[in-house]
Amino acid sequence: MATLSSSQIDALLQENPGWRLDSGELVRDWAFENFVEAMVFVNHVAGVAEASGHHPDIDIRYNKVRLGLVSHDAGGITDRDARMVSRLKQLS
Repeated sequence: MATLSSSQIDALLQENPGWRLDSGELVRDWAFENFVEAMVFVNHVAGVAEASGHHPDIDIRYNKVRLGLVSHDAGGITDRDARMVSRLKQLS
């Protein structure tokens, strides 16, 4: 699978506020009222990821959640990551 070009990644980021490029990954942070709400969100992400067959890196710190997307097998960001950003937009 081919990786996205810099201009494609820039367009993706412009279309999806909150996401940014960090160390070669698409990254976004969320903050919730408490740990339980953060875990509800993570469980929703898990369902979307499992259905898509593409799993983000997830970091949970009490009420804060950070997701990172990169196609490790392709060595960068691909359409698979862009589609996951779109799917996750529905959870925001």
